[in-house]
Amino acid sequence: MRSLAILAPLCGLGLAAPAAEITPTPVPTNVNNSLLGGVVSDLSNVLAGVGNGDIAGQDAWSSISSAVQTVTATTTPVAAASAIESLASIYSARPSANAFEYAASLVAEGLTSSDMSSVLGSIDGNGTADVNKRGLLDLDLTANSMNNKNSKNPSRSVYPQKACGDAPYTIDEATLRAAIHIPSGFTYGARTPVILMPGTGNTGFETFQGNFIPALKGQSYADAVWLNVPGSLLDDSQTNSEFIAYAINYISGIASRNVSVIAWSQGNINTQWAFKYWPSARQVTTTHIAISPDYAGTTMVPLICPEGLPCPLSVLQQRYLGVSNFITTLRSENGDSAYVPTTTLYSSNFDLIVQPQQGTGASAFLLDARNVGVTNNEVQTICAGTVAGGFWTHESMLINSLTFALAKDALINGGPGRVSRIDLKTVCNQPLTPGLGLAELLLTENSLLIGLAKIITTSLKATTEPATRAYVNAMPACDA
Repeated sequence: MRSLAILAPLCGLGLAAPAAEITPTPVPTNVNNSLLGGVVSDLSNVLAGVGNGDIAGQDAWSSISSAVQTVTATTTPVAAASAIESLASIYSARPSANAFEYAASLVAEGLTSSDMSSVLGSIDGNGTADVNKRGLLDLDLTANSMNNKNSKNPSRSVYPQKACGDAPYTIDEATLRAAIHIPSGFTYGARTPVILMPGTGNTGFETFQGNFIPALKGQSYADAVWLNVPGSLLDDSQTNSEFIAYAINYISGIASRNVSVIAWSQGNINTQWAFKYWPSARQVTTTHIAISPDYAGTTMVPLICPEGLPCPLSVLQQRYLGVSNFITTLRSENGDSAYVPTTTLYSSNFDLIVQPQQGTGASAFLLDARNVGVTNNEVQTICAGTVAGGFWTHESMLINSLTFALAKDALINGGPGRVSRIDLKTVCNQPLTPGLGLAELLLTENSLLIGLAKIITTSLKATTEPATRAYVNAMPACDA
């Protein structure tokens, strides 16, 4: 990794110029205001200081925390369409921004449901439970719990091992089960169970409360549960993967039918790892919808964690292919191919978290060596020249209309989602998932803010990534 990559233009890291059909609106005043400019300067100085060896460890994270907390919203979007235009304008104003600068710009333009000070206060226990300052959706503490009470046992034992060949768990079953939030209306198999797996720094509720949780509620083809993993996926990705491996077999066992998985960001490589090392999970999974995945890691890690700065374990493991041992191991032996029918959805030029994300070289692009069925869907290609194929961020892909349409298609038909079965003219001209609006968009954008806040505050940090688990080289043998 390059220690001073923070100050380099993103084009040097594989981020192409905006697609020709995107014409951002004029840059909002707040993007260039003096307060935000000061924050950007402070962040650049801190990260450059890390690269120079002048600032280390917790001092750096404390300085980053102090800088981002000074920004508050001075404007409020009035409609989803104008909010999307503002997102594009922020990118146009600072295409070389790191994630913290970008998040500060989102807050300044009122494009999140809270500010960083409120989010950090809530994480530290100094704030109220409701961090959504404009009252868009109160934080449901039960839905966000990591200590859920799931007393129903599966039809057959799934722990410590469901089938021979499964990797051993290092987490006790009580903790694995408690991370699964099952809403009160869950039908236990009357409808297809869908497990929602979050991204880095988020619980399932924090990732999906503004998109798939409301969008799937009451649908005949899906019955959503979600994972609130201890550590919010900032721990060792191998540990994080145990939670989705267990959840797949547990939910299938209590519902007596196969499940589907919808995952975002790191949640997808956790799911892929689970499929690779817990083969029993593949047998009970109908389809996997992968939103903004980073199967090859991301070149953007140095923009969040420069060399020498202690960083969350899973962030280190998401460094780009050739640097991360986790990613290299995941992709070995056709791990860069799907294990179950999979639909990938990603935004090419505008994902400020995962790059590269263009064409067949996208980190999201998954092969199909096992012929299980894969479709790779870059929204700017499929919906070129339309709102659904315009400016979509790493997180706003969760609420993109094409994302939902292909997810719905996959859930209804089984296998991967296929554009040939959906009305592209209608879908591509919808600004958001049908039935969702500005409030949900702001909640979805807030997932980035929450993730960065937890990256700042977590104690799960190191300067080197965790060692690969022993089972990778010595999987449990099955008796003849």
